[in-house]
Amino acid sequence: MTYFVNQASVVREIWGKSDTILFIFAGASAEFALNKAVDWLYFTGRLPADPLARLFSTVAYARKIVFSASDDAHTAIDKMAAIHAGVESARGMAIPDSAYRDVLFMLIDYSIRSFELLERKLTEVEQAEVFDVFYRVGSRMGINGLPSTLQEWLVMREQHLAQNLQKSDLTQDLYKQYEKHLGWVRYKLLLEAQKLVVPETVSGLLGLGKLSFLAPVVPAYKFSRRLKLEWLLKNLILPPAYKAEIKALDQQPA
Repeated sequence: MTYFVNQASVVREIWGKSDTILFIFAGASAEFALNKAVDWLYFTGRLPADPLARLFSTVAYARKIVFSASDDAHTAIDKMAAIHAGVESARGMAIPDSAYRDVLFMLIDYSIRSFELLERKLTEVEQAEVFDVFYRVGSRMGINGLPSTLQEWLVMREQHLAQNLQKSDLTQDLYKQYEKHLGWVRYKLLLEAQKLVVPETVSGLLGLGKLSFLAPVVPAYKFSRRLKLEWLLKNLILPPAYKAEIKALDQQPA
């Protein structure tokens, strides 16, 4: 059987651990809020209505692609493209290609940043694996203007960060929704997690600051995983309604 992502790829390791995925979406939740095309996420109302549910639906698609046979992954990508086409039809306008690229670039960047925060530095070859997976996703979706190599992506990523982000009323509203659905304590933990993974451009626009009180906690958390105690910590900080879904992220789909 041919898989969309090679079974030995580091991408499967990245997307097979709940803590790495949670940091990926901590970073993406910050950058989503700043994107100039964030109004598209408000058009259906799903994101502001329940940010956590939207997170898990996005995770489900990403993980299905990463762990599926090529044909099944292509089906999932085509379904995702069809959903977006339906939103475009309902609104009567096209989602900008730059917005699609922004999402892919986030997934590449935060996959690398989160894994390196919690595990180890990736080699350039491994970073290229991460890039290649999401490049193929974007290519299958028919997204225009994609970079063709890791080096081209690094340049375009900096350009996108400089050109496609702004703090707006929707940014502030989305953060209010994060706090509403997470509660004050977990919301503050989200902000501290974002400080650890977002680029300086994102941190500056949001006024997050550079120092996170989670920085000294990360080594202790990594040690707790060796002792199989990390779920004691997770049970303290995760929303009870989503503990089962988050625990399932540590299991590779069949």
